[in-house]
Amino acid sequence: MASVFNSRALVHPHFMEPDLIITQAQASGYMDVLADHGLRVKLGPIDKVIYANRIDIRTQVQANQGTSNVLPSASIVGDFLQTATYTVRTRNEYNEYDIAEAGDYNVALPNAYRLAMRQGTFQFIRNAGLYGINAANSEGLLNTPNATVSNLPPDPYGNTTLPTYDAGALGQWFLGQIQATLSRMYNLGTPQRIAILGPQRVIGQMQLQNIIQVTSYQRPGAGTATTAQEISTVSREFGYEIEWAYDDTLIGQGSSVAGGAAGDVVLIVVPELNVPEMPGINTNEFAKLSPNLVANTLQYADVPAPIEVTTPIVEGLDVTSTMRVSSGWCPRAQAITIATLPY
Repeated sequence: MASVFNSRALVHPHFMEPDLIITQAQASGYMDVLADHGLRVKLGPIDKVIYANRIDIRTQVQANQGTSNVLPSASIVGDFLQTATYTVRTRNEYNEYDIAEAGDYNVALPNAYRLAMRQGTFQFIRNAGLYGINAANSEGLLNTPNATVSNLPPDPYGNTTLPTYDAGALGQWFLGQIQATLSRMYNLGTPQRIAILGPQRVIGQMQLQNIIQVTSYQRPGAGTATTAQEISTVSREFGYEIEWAYDDTLIGQGSSVAGGAAGDVVLIVVPELNVPEMPGINTNEFAKLSPNLVANTLQYADVPAPIEVTTPIVEGLDVTSTMRVSSGWCPRAQAITIATLPY
């Protein structure tokens, strides 16, 4: 809440570089694992809970050569899911002296406070999306009930950690996880976006370091391509778009996942459902019922960016930043694979 711009003793004459050396934080790629790459801005400012209706169908038919008057029927059952929302708030107070002292450092204090408050709010939203605000209520994508948890097994040579893992075997393992995820959703053969979110040291190694080795048999990309290139190229040839994203808060989070081992977490997510159908006889005909929510991974908000309320006080201004958000939410648990990779 305080701004500290100390007085300085400078040598004259001198040259003052006008640009600032600003502390950098990671620009997380977390939003890529959400449907439509962002927050679902549909909340009211005081909505406390989000509900979503879920419809399940079970149909029985009878087949015989004669005609029967006693026939089975379709059973349609409705229930609902829910998740809580929370108000995220922060504030700053400053006066004309604070502005003047910051100006001596070439800093526009009101804008600096605005950006600082937004960064804190956005980082909180990311944490809420991945880990939940109240994890005990199964909030956050990593706490999705019935999500698939997969631990990286030893490679064919017995290596168990990512830096020593066989690059080709790692690519094949990831492709197997993608195949399993799409199979659970009945989406194999359907064009699909798949987001892979992980720490820089994991994704970066897969993209830039892990050149696939040449062995006694030909591997895809052997000698020229990296693990990530193999995954992207093979997937793209069958209509699956792979998006790579980074978030270093996933370092060491494997042990915090139910069924996970110690290691870094990588999320393999299908953010949107491409409803599978076939021309003519369509065994997924009921999915044509509308409205059908195609978003698999959701995080709700009441506004796309925090609302700022500026109030005069005796010694200056009070600026409060506020918005309402939910934790990350995945109504279709089949869309998430939580992979743990020992590092």
